[in-house]
Amino acid sequence: GSSHPGPSTVLSTHTSGAMFGSALGAAARPGASARALRRLARPAATPVAAGSSGLWAAFVDGKPQGFSTLSVDTLPKHVVECEYAVRGAVLLKAEELQKKLVVPPANPEERLPFSKMVPCNIGNPQAVGQAPLQFHRQVLACLAEPSLVNKDIYAEDVRQRASKYLTGIHDGRVGAYSHSKGHKVFRDEVAAWLTERDGFEADPDDIFLTDGASAAVKMVMQLAVRGAEDGVMLPIPQYPLYSATMTLLGGQSVGYYLDEEAGWGIDIQELERAIGEFKKSGGTPRAIAVINPGNPTGQVLAREVMEEVLKFAEREKLMVLADEVYQDNIHADGKEFISFRKLAKELGTTTEVFSFHSVSKGVTGECGLRGGLVHCYNVDQGVIDQMYKLSSISLCSNVLGQALMASVVTPPPAGGPSRAAWEAERDEIYSALKRKAKRVTERLNNIEGISCQPIEGAMYAFPKVTIKGYVMKKAISYATPADQIYCLEMVERTGIVTVPGSGFGQRLGTFHFRMTILPDEETLEKVLDDIEKFHNEHPAGWFA
Repeated sequence: GSSHPGPSTVLSTHTSGAMFGSALGAAARPGASARALRRLARPAATPVAAGSSGLWAAFVDGKPQGFSTLSVDTLPKHVVECEYAVRGAVLLKAEELQKKLVVPPANPEERLPFSKMVPCNIGNPQAVGQAPLQFHRQVLACLAEPSLVNKDIYAEDVRQRASKYLTGIHDGRVGAYSHSKGHKVFRDEVAAWLTERDGFEADPDDIFLTDGASAAVKMVMQLAVRGAEDGVMLPIPQYPLYSATMTLLGGQSVGYYLDEEAGWGIDIQELERAIGEFKKSGGTPRAIAVINPGNPTGQVLAREVMEEVLKFAEREKLMVLADEVYQDNIHADGKEFISFRKLAKELGTTTEVFSFHSVSKGVTGECGLRGGLVHCYNVDQGVIDQMYKLSSISLCSNVLGQALMASVVTPPPAGGPSRAAWEAERDEIYSALKRKAKRVTERLNNIEGISCQPIEGAMYAFPKVTIKGYVMKKAISYATPADQIYCLEMVERTGIVTVPGSGFGQRLGTFHFRMTILPDEETLEKVLDDIEKFHNEHPAGWFA
């Protein structure tokens, strides 16, 4: 525990203006404690040397200190205050520990009690060993090197798709800028998929291809926030992309709590409470974000609940941000994914629905290739024109990511030479995820002091933990959310990287952590063993 800040340091930093969530009040400001720990980790400011040029005051370890233009104190407030807990304090500690694994300390007593880090903090399938689907990778290879289209290295259906895409690009060069919405040949593929999925036609001009779904979410949220009085309703717990973006935009996050005891469901009375209180405070609600299947909570929403959400949004004149990037990750028997776009059409609602999808999740797991999309339903053409303008500022998203997004939603042709292998790869990943979702839920619920709602979809567990004894006292001493100290201690003692629930938001007085179910089954079993051992030991501490 010596690597954590001491109480006196925290108090002095706190009084100078750093914002902390308390150990017991972790729900109030997701990520605040991560910012505090980072500030504590920075070296003290170097006094300006007399007679200095004004560019910097001095050098420490060969690096200039005290720049005159930029410091944390002179950065925009929104930049400093935004937080992204998935890559927060626990990951920073993990990166520090990884260095000790690469070059072990000479002193055996300083060596770590584990042999490898297990990154369970982020939905990054290939980072923990998942193989990419070969069909889509082979298509990309042909796009990157078009001469492969005319060789017999890859199957005919791979080369046919690559040839179609290259022809649609016109100049056949993926290194050239595309249309700012994305090449039409790719948007046509996405439109065909949406048409088949939802049962009514989609217009490719209503589709924007983006660098991952995150870029699409940020673009749409820019449309919602006009000033400090505008708010977007966000689920609590929520994926911190949303709260971070709201902070950057200068708007207000309007949290609505998911019902943990009801499997993290959405309760319409809770929506009414949240929006009513926000209106009374003088705020103007503009949108509601719904993540289905849930991140970090793993629930799959029922049709009836989604219909009520759409009716609520129409009554309150809210646009709907439908985060559906996990739509291919359904693990629970009897559960199915239904798109908000499909239901909006069936209900005849007038509310705008922005639907997001990505190549990063599902069984594809191509996080690093950054492919995503947003489809606009019931959206005024003038607004779509403004979105086009925003997209054009960055010229275009990466073209290989566009191609991958199109290919992922378009399976290899039935009966083609690649279809059987594609189905086998896909089914293997699906089956493993389903087994792991069930196993993680069972194992966590068998640990005294931990409870976990069923992992119906997505790729995470979000268990509630009872934290006490040594870890709770330490959290109180450092004025830091208890689940953050819990996760920091866990990574130091097991090598398992998780994310504290306080980074996603949670009800006051409760504590959680998020972990992925992505590691291979043997590794995951060891992870669960280590979590059980850690949790049983945490009240007494580790001083034997």
